[in-house]
Amino acid sequence: MSDAVNLLENYDDATLDQAFQGVMAEVTADVAGMDAEAFRLHWLGRKQGRLKTISEAWLKSAPAEARKPLGIRFNQLKQQIEAALEAPAAATAQIRGIDITLPGAVRAPGVEHPLLKTMHEIVQVFNHLGFGTNTGPQVETDFYNFEALNFPPNHPARDTQDTLIIANQQSKPARERLLMRTHTSPVQIRTMVEQAPPVRIVIPGKVHRNDAADATHSPIFHQVEGLCVDTNITFSDLKGTLDHAMKALFGSAVKTRFFPSFFPFTEPSADVQISCIFCGGKGCRKCKHSGWIELLGCGMVDPAVFAAVNEQRALAGETEPAYDPAKISGFAFGMGVERIAMIQHGVSDIGHFYSGDMRFLEQFA
Repeated sequence: MSDAVNLLENYDDATLDQAFQGVMAEVTADVAGMDAEAFRLHWLGRKQGRLKTISEAWLKSAPAEARKPLGIRFNQLKQQIEAALEAPAAATAQIRGIDITLPGAVRAPGVEHPLLKTMHEIVQVFNHLGFGTNTGPQVETDFYNFEALNFPPNHPARDTQDTLIIANQQSKPARERLLMRTHTSPVQIRTMVEQAPPVRIVIPGKVHRNDAADATHSPIFHQVEGLCVDTNITFSDLKGTLDHAMKALFGSAVKTRFFPSFFPFTEPSADVQISCIFCGGKGCRKCKHSGWIELLGCGMVDPAVFAAVNEQRALAGETEPAYDPAKISGFAFGMGVERIAMIQHGVSDIGHFYSGDMRFLEQFA
């Protein structure tokens, strides 16, 4: 290709169209023969670009009445050159064909996120024991998240579950104000309001608390809670259920022990510890040399919770209190999914689960 510019003899539309078609043929040939950077410099270079050279040569000798149609055609030509520059690979592939010796694009199969995988493992353990699975909304009312669970307004126990309040709720009654749920326990209330005993459910889901993020805390995390209500349910049933679940999750050699605790919605309440799976209970850095790891909370359902459920059922038209503490009893428990996943996989920082770092996540593929 010669870089010489042939001057125009006429400036009628037919001559201009023919001249610009010839320039476009040069552009098409250069797309096939140059890499993207060389093509850009050759055609769009500020000082010696081919487009600039042609424009100056043709416009310099053009009469005044021909400069407007020339300018329009040059703008169109520049847009075509820029479009060819944006997709040089596609244009080159059309002319040269596809190199079949290049490696193809491999699509890796998707796998469960480690938190979802752990959550499903926990739920499956309780499903095998006859528990169903229920879910509920993440945006809850104050009644279901606190009041029905024996957290009276302004009670100090609410401080441990500081949450995010939905804006512009001041005009509503306190129990109807919306917030981000701090636990999956509201689903326990919703289930009992809708269903008479017996009830056996586990509730997996995402929860929110106004906590500062650090190695073991996150303002967003996941829980699996459980509820069992029937006649003659005792604390021994609770201990046997959780002991079996911990052995199913961490191995048959794991031991459990219960310590007195406090939760507003259960009485009596207990914290559950398992023997350290890293040292077998001998004591190591992971268990702070105690031989035990605290894992979850549990207890017998407080009669005040049954009273709140009966009240809500009465508002819905139920005449008989289905949850009479003199006739039925139940237990509840709750565990953090991140906590269990960190123990299972030896993860030291909860933030890894939310970082989106593929180097971390690919370890679980």
